[in-house]
Amino acid sequence: MTGEIAFEVDGRAVTVVDDGASLLEVLRDRLGVRSPKDGCSPQGQCGCCTVLVDGAPRVACVTPSARVAGRRVTTVEGLAEDERRRWADAFVATGASQCGFCTPGIIVRLSGLAGRADRVEDDAAVERALAAHLCRCTGWRTILDARRLVRCGLRGTTSAPVPRPERDWTSAATRAAVEGGVAQRVGPEVALGGGGFADDSAPDGALVAVPDAVRPGEWVVRETLAEARAVAGKVQGRRTTIDPGHPLEVAGGDWDLCLRTTWVEPAYLETDASWCAPGGVPTSPLANGGAFGGKAASPAPAAARRLADEHGRPVRVLLSREDTVRLGPKRPPLAAGVRVDASGEVTGVVRVVRTPGIASAIASVAPGLEVVEVDIAGPPTSAGVRGAGWAEALILLAAARGTHPVTVTTPAGATAVVGVDDDGVGVRVECGQVLDEVVLRSYCIGAAHMALGWVRREAIAVDGAGEVHDLTIRSFGILRAGEMPPVEVEVVPSERAPVNGSDAVFVAVAAAEWLRQGCPQDWPTERENRRGR
Repeated sequence: MTGEIAFEVDGRAVTVVDDGASLLEVLRDRLGVRSPKDGCSPQGQCGCCTVLVDGAPRVACVTPSARVAGRRVTTVEGLAEDERRRWADAFVATGASQCGFCTPGIIVRLSGLAGRADRVEDDAAVERALAAHLCRCTGWRTILDARRLVRCGLRGTTSAPVPRPERDWTSAATRAAVEGGVAQRVGPEVALGGGGFADDSAPDGALVAVPDAVRPGEWVVRETLAEARAVAGKVQGRRTTIDPGHPLEVAGGDWDLCLRTTWVEPAYLETDASWCAPGGVPTSPLANGGAFGGKAASPAPAAARRLADEHGRPVRVLLSREDTVRLGPKRPPLAAGVRVDASGEVTGVVRVVRTPGIASAIASVAPGLEVVEVDIAGPPTSAGVRGAGWAEALILLAAARGTHPVTVTTPAGATAVVGVDDDGVGVRVECGQVLDEVVLRSYCIGAAHMALGWVRREAIAVDGAGEVHDLTIRSFGILRAGEMPPVEVEVVPSERAPVNGSDAVFVAVAAAEWLRQGCPQDWPTERENRRGR
């Protein structure tokens, strides 16, 4: 016989049916508390659903709701108003929130340090605490800056507000849209989880649709997410012991420099989602961020519209983390060899997994490189993923010429000058009208984080039949807070039209890091021996 669970959420007493649901499912789908986000459930690895249970941080997607019976659950919405405002203001002041999907959980965890006086002043302890979280946008340094701004609050001095300098939010949002490629909101509410994510606005009583693991291209529709996943045969997350290989070999030739890349997951934290009412317009999976090009062809909106019309009820289409990895597009792997002649001209051959638009992307910046597209079994690829093709080409050109610091100018016309050494990363960027320096700086630091991860760590294993084996979000190789070096950003003022500057930083940091390491042929350069794990 099914019982009930009584507990407290953000100061109010609640009672729910005890049917084995996770705390995250209860909070979001039954109680309407949407600030905890679902980035990987039930993997428990991204930290986006972190809440406090009796003051201690817990990952809600792996916490059975029965475990909180008689206890006190606090989300970011339940923090004291002055504390919540301090965190939101600090995150906005430093650029510590871009899409805002991960930040409610991070704020909750950092607020939980208030009761640990021995850890408040310890930067290493804070970085260890943040190891439970992933952030794909910001590059961590701005989050650490935000935490320092509210340090007095963590000491218990609640009377000290965070400074709130005047800013033009329209200009800030415009710069964010230029960097992210889609409309984006900037403001305190975004840091607290109010960025307008697709599933957050879904109505009560909507059906839930998930990909059918048995019938590719089909959807299973049920009353709840748990029911839909059970029927669909959801593929469980796993990290394989298979080493990520390099699917392509460098063409034969006398090369000065060679590069082989592998399968890389875009790893946006908000998985593909959309909902639609019958005859309505589906919500966008790009509600507050461009997902680095990874969601441009998301199947979720079209499926939500069709299924809502078929069932005569609103339908939420939700891809799990595993679905996103198996079905979503990847950066196309390549293998390249280049040489430099006496005049400095770079020529060579780039073999790349066949991808629409990839050859023209490479040719747009490196006409001296011959592009050979190769058909291999693997997940879908996209030239829309951040700088795919032209980024690698510019990296090859910069590394072949061997100049450090590295200067890169993108097809859009932004220029970044970057140096990487043992002390950190130095960035100088010019990308037209600045509009909002905080936002631009944040995106540049985030781009540096992604570039360093790409060169050093990021890879997923794909077998010879094209099946992806790394399905947990921790297996992608994203750099954690404690692994991210300091980044100094100098923004060059300009009166010309604004263009994307973080992509230039992304390419220049990758090239500078590769040069710093001596240009080893294979990326990622810090590969793990997974068989020894």
